[in-house]
Amino acid sequence: MKMRSLFFFLIGIFLITSCKEHHEQKQEEVAFVVTSPIQKDTVIYREYVCQIQSHQHIELRALEKGYLQNIYVNEGQFVKKGQLMFRIMPLIYQAETEKSEAEVNFAKIEYQNTKKLADSNIVSKNELALAKAKLDKAQAELSLAKAHLAFTEIRAPFDGIMDRFQVRLGSLVDEGELLSTLADNSKMWVYFNVPESEYLDYITQKKSNKPAEVKLQMANHQLFDQKGIVETIEADFNNETGNIAFRATFSNPQRILRHGETGNILMPVPLKNAIIIPQKSTFDVLDKKFVYVVDGNNILRARQITIAQEMPHVYVVASGLGPNDKILAEGLGKVKNNERIKFSFIPFEKELFDLNNLHAE
Repeated sequence: MKMRSLFFFLIGIFLITSCKEHHEQKQEEVAFVVTSPIQKDTVIYREYVCQIQSHQHIELRALEKGYLQNIYVNEGQFVKKGQLMFRIMPLIYQAETEKSEAEVNFAKIEYQNTKKLADSNIVSKNELALAKAKLDKAQAELSLAKAHLAFTEIRAPFDGIMDRFQVRLGSLVDEGELLSTLADNSKMWVYFNVPESEYLDYITQKKSNKPAEVKLQMANHQLFDQKGIVETIEADFNNETGNIAFRATFSNPQRILRHGETGNILMPVPLKNAIIIPQKSTFDVLDKKFVYVVDGNNILRARQITIAQEMPHVYVVASGLGPNDKILAEGLGKVKNNERIKFSFIPFEKELFDLNNLHAE
């Protein structure tokens, strides 16, 4: 009796195990997801390393030699056009101006007296002309002295932000010595180099005179909140690099961008009837990319593809696939080439929706 019970117990375990293995095998067989590429018009972005510069960035230099008497601003301060920033000790130039003013007054009195005598025919017209020339010379020397005196004051030529000071209060500065720099960051010029082939694509695809819009990715990988406009392309290619320089202009109302920053320019390139597939449906062999294509007999065939552009979660395929091909979307590591599979088909639109939701989470 015991042997009979043991026999039925073993038979039961065998049947349960067999059913479980059959169920797991069935689940494994239908676990594969197959999809098809999307063919649609889209826009990709070419990326270029760029240098960011203020559209006005100048050096502030001393126009006269002397001691730096006053500094009226601070490093990093925003200054207005015409605001006084530095003063070089003006004592000598003030004295020269006062001396020139006195000489003008003397020459003016001498001229007026000579004119009265000339009107009475007491002196000749040549003497009157000589007195007038002396007055003109004195007035010219006064204008020159006033110019020298004005050079002791360095004022802002435009609205901008002060940079680091190169001298300190009381320093003896020579004529032409660098004091600081001033940058107007309200508008930024962004320079980037474009290879010849991509330059030709840009020129031939540009169908109107409307400037192309570009985006700026800053060093923290965030997009700048203003769009730029490609305004200038340099005249010549660099023979060493094969590139030509573009310049895009960005408005910078919040003064976020500063002179000397770096980043990446993202230039849009429209693509007609682009073939798009999920990145997860590809695998690499050496430096080549492949997908598993499902043929009419549900057999996997590895097929090499070339990638035109990488985008978030997806690839734009340059060659190797058509919109009617069926490709394995998941489980690439569980299959091998020329293997027959069972699958469920999910449109790539749903796959893409799921990927975007996953990325958002």
